[in-house]
Amino acid sequence: MVQRLATGESLLFLTDEQLRKGIEAMFFAYRGFTADPDRILQDLDYGRAHHRAIHFINRNSGTTVTNLLITLGVTKQSLNRVLRSLIADGMVESRVGRSDRRERHLFLTAKGNELERSLSDAQRARMRSAYRQAGPVAVQGFRQVLEAIMDPDSRRQFLSLKEIKK
Repeated sequence: MVQRLATGESLLFLTDEQLRKGIEAMFFAYRGFTADPDRILQDLDYGRAHHRAIHFINRNSGTTVTNLLITLGVTKQSLNRVLRSLIADGMVESRVGRSDRRERHLFLTAKGNELERSLSDAQRARMRSAYRQAGPVAVQGFRQVLEAIMDPDSRRQFLSLKEIKK
């Protein structure tokens, strides 16, 4: 069955113009999604790479530098630059591994947790508002589209993130 939009457009036969509008919507949505955290980060002289590191260290407290490299998909050099500043500023603590002393395990400090909370509170508020406006069917469709955009490795990583109960 071919699904039709309210305007009668077929979802199977999207025009280049429809796809361009979707691409542009993603660009503008991303700008909106990052605007609030960017303002918070700017005061600390941090960027989005710092935000991503803080987010995933929070999601997987005690993660290793190697695991964070894989999750973020960045070079070791760029991650080290970010981690050095976060550690120097007292946001992240690096601990030597117990079973393998070559490993470095990463934890947010109280100060890092406070920053993470302010960054994620801003994004949760924006997402909550958008989800409420769009409704549950649109939210499910949005998630399906996002997962379909991901490459297979990213999708596996995303789906493997453990649920956090709060």
